[in-house]
Amino acid sequence: MNNSVTNTARLLGAGLRALLVLTLVTGVIYPLAVTGVAQALFDDQANGSEIKADGKVVGSSLIGQSYNLPLKEGQETPEPDLKWFQGRPQNGLGANSVNTQYKLILSGATNRSGDNKDLIDWVTAAKAAVVKDNSVGDYKVEPSDVPADAVTSSGSGLDPDISPQYADLQVHRVAEKNGLSADQVQKLVDEHTDSRTLGFIGEPRVNVLELNTALKELIKDS
Repeated sequence: MNNSVTNTARLLGAGLRALLVLTLVTGVIYPLAVTGVAQALFDDQANGSEIKADGKVVGSSLIGQSYNLPLKEGQETPEPDLKWFQGRPQNGLGANSVNTQYKLILSGATNRSGDNKDLIDWVTAAKAAVVKDNSVGDYKVEPSDVPADAVTSSGSGLDPDISPQYADLQVHRVAEKNGLSADQVQKLVDEHTDSRTLGFIGEPRVNVLELNTALKELIKDS
């Protein structure tokens, strides 16, 4: 009987020691090591890829933002604030009352087929709006100039990037709205155009938040 109790106690003791060791290793040492490596080598990514302006965090380079005018009385859909570069449409996300700026809770595309009438009507209207908004002065936008990302939302609806073609198309409008030259704004776009990752992954892209943050600084210094 005493041997049985002793063996049970030994087993319980060994199990408890194993539990404590595993808890220490997997629950304390490993998370601290991973966090330390992440902060040392990948500080930007580990902290949410934050973008700062005037010393304050204004967003993440991984999540798109809206640049709209305040809603007017009786208005359900805000108008774009055309002094800023516009990102991809966010249609298909729906709405929420928790975070109305980023719409982080709802993510998704329209998920409609290419011959769906609603989608065709929406893309047609969006293209007409892009042509109208960006045709300024002697610079005229043709419907054939409008790239797909200007009139369609991404798979998540939260894409932070646009194509260089869409950014270039907006240059003259942004320049006119902010009292800048087209050359100044085009230079800004070129400086914020990223090529394919490792030279072959993805497509060339422009991060809209980073571009608009730089635009704000340019306006301030002009």
